[in-house]
Amino acid sequence: MSSSVGTKIAVVDHGTGNLTSLTRALSKTGSTPVRCTSPADAEGCAALMLPGVGSFPNGMAALSASGFTEFLKKQAHDRVPLLGVCLGMQMLFGRSGEQGDTEGLGLLDGTVRPLDAGNERVPHIGWSLVQWSRPSQLTAGLEAETAMYHVHSFVAEPGDREDVLGTASHGEVFTSAVERENIYGVQFHPEKSSDAGLRLLGNFAGIAAAVDKKIAI
Repeated sequence: MSSSVGTKIAVVDHGTGNLTSLTRALSKTGSTPVRCTSPADAEGCAALMLPGVGSFPNGMAALSASGFTEFLKKQAHDRVPLLGVCLGMQMLFGRSGEQGDTEGLGLLDGTVRPLDAGNERVPHIGWSLVQWSRPSQLTAGLEAETAMYHVHSFVAEPGDREDVLGTASHGEVFTSAVERENIYGVQFHPEKSSDAGLRLLGNFAGIAAAVDKKIAI
């Protein structure tokens, strides 16, 4: 895989979360995070990262207001690597039932629903083992079961099980990571997941470095 040193990764800042820890973690991989408040800020970057915390409706409204909705769809269609983190992963899907019915980006088939935690606490906050379903460049070098830090009350339910990259358990087994071609998503926070999280971010930076085409606005 190509060296990721200096590779620019656009981190979408749509105003729904503090991105300081994520951009700091990306810097530790040798890549160069570019905090983007508009699509124009992403020009010249090799990949996109979509983070987010809070509710699905608020996240999608913020994406729309900042002009990112159609931009992200186009870049994904153009095969630019895209990684959704936490709420960002959920917004990759078609719809969510959180606070009603809200349309997502539709880059992956499926819906977002409440976590069925049984007798476990909700929100799910803490470390859970993620079991990887298949080999991937995103998870290269990680153990077959890797502890990652989760903070969430909703989960994505992919319409195509082939998109599932990893699962975890909290009352129920849920999808914790997804991959379809150039689109990736993780329900956990890699920037809060110690060395394993940094390895995953470094792998994504390597995927970005291997892409010759840069984002053009």
